[in-house]
Amino acid sequence: MKVSTVGALASLAPVAAAVKEDMTFAVLHFTGKQFLTEGPMDPVVNPGAQATHYHGIMGGSNFNTTTRGDDLLSSSCTTTTIKNDKSNYWVPTLFFQDPKDQSSFEKVPLYYMNVYYFFEPSNSTIEPFPAGLKMLSGDSKTREPPEFGSAKNLDPTKGPIQPIQWTCPRQNYNPPSYPANSDGTMAGMQDPSNQGAGAGFPLYNCDGTYSPLRQDIHFPSCYNPEAGIDDYKNNMAWPTTVNGLQSCPAGWVHLPHLFYEVYWDTPSFKDRWTPDGKTQPFVLSNGDATGYSSHGDFISGWDQDTLKTIIDTCNVGTTGMEHCPDIPGGVNDDTTCSIAPAIGTMVKASQVLKALPLNNPVTGWGKGGVTSGSGSDSDSSSSEPATSAYPTTAAAEKSPASPAATEAADKASASGNAFVELSNEASTPAAAAPTVTAAAAAEAAPSEAGSPGMQTVWDVVTVTSTTTVLPDATPALLHSRRAPFRTHGHLKHHVHGGRR
Repeated sequence: MKVSTVGALASLAPVAAAVKEDMTFAVLHFTGKQFLTEGPMDPVVNPGAQATHYHGIMGGSNFNTTTRGDDLLSSSCTTTTIKNDKSNYWVPTLFFQDPKDQSSFEKVPLYYMNVYYFFEPSNSTIEPFPAGLKMLSGDSKTREPPEFGSAKNLDPTKGPIQPIQWTCPRQNYNPPSYPANSDGTMAGMQDPSNQGAGAGFPLYNCDGTYSPLRQDIHFPSCYNPEAGIDDYKNNMAWPTTVNGLQSCPAGWVHLPHLFYEVYWDTPSFKDRWTPDGKTQPFVLSNGDATGYSSHGDFISGWDQDTLKTIIDTCNVGTTGMEHCPDIPGGVNDDTTCSIAPAIGTMVKASQVLKALPLNNPVTGWGKGGVTSGSGSDSDSSSSEPATSAYPTTAAAEKSPASPAATEAADKASASGNAFVELSNEASTPAAAAPTVTAAAAAEAAPSEAGSPGMQTVWDVVTVTSTTTVLPDATPALLHSRRAPFRTHGHLKHHVHGGRR
């Protein structure tokens, strides 16, 4: 995410008396067990066009490729537990790459998702998000270990920002989740103060109670009104902390600090791979086998009076925002809110794909070469419109794809223009794909985002697709997808902005 942290530090307001002395927070829960919708849509980075990878989206039903301004406020429903929160929250989805067949991919189901709203000690008032504010945290292009290292860092005075981690609660950390003394180039790195967390994907199954693999994403909380709500590259900055109080640059507005924790149902795949301390089978929809490129997007659809009431009066913690006193608009109990994808069709959990959605190549940690972004300040995805078999039309945005459109999309998928939806019928051999050598690809690939010396290398293989039905998650796990209390004690790791 591109934020002007250097300039922001230079223009910090003088430290004033505390306006807010205590840290309060409330966790936003979601009503259902599934995303609102899924697909290659990203109105923050790719407005009006197909995004470069597949996302899972929560929140208000007016989500679209062109969502902006106050569009979300008129949503007919929302997946959040607060009726007046029509915001959208989204992340890249997670896939399982079968170790026995590297050309076989299955979507990992969402287990549950929480969004923490932290209202931290500050020398200014904390204000609600302006309607339509767009934010991005993380870098979808990077496959490099974070410059700060494996620990979280949210204070720019302490070093490079590191807002992304993966958490893997386990019954036993022997062997450790990450190799000892890893430098991050071929495996992830363990957080020095938390053996259950680190940078990059862990190498062992996450078998903690009600806590499978978790994607952790923090967002900045200082807003620049001069940049405006749409300029996600420049409209947000990270606050600094002086004498226990957070400070935003002069003229900027202090907003709530968002923290996404996204739990993925990785235990459903525990019998499909054998940990060896060297490799792991999960990959993000953008093709990242490292996990370093995890990122999240946000567009505000809050009724501002409602959020202001919560900021000023609610400190319910993990019991959930739905327990805040006197919430304007009340609590939402609709568990049926969903919309069709604006582009393409949704990948089902039981499907086996012959490639990742949009044919994104798997890269990182020795897989297919490495494509590097420019660190934690890069865009979430390319701003260039992508060629798609799923054109963005009004009809496509309002209703599911027709059978004819789906058939055309499936045909296009075989040639590499869109993602694939396989049926449960007997599979047929996939169309032969041309073999591309690493040398040829390196020679032909343009530099990423105009950066010299950066190349993308693809490994393309010809495969025969198969169909596999995933086992259902155990009832013991399913009943706690939105558990208000968990026993792994991770909250203490989120309430401090700097190195833990």
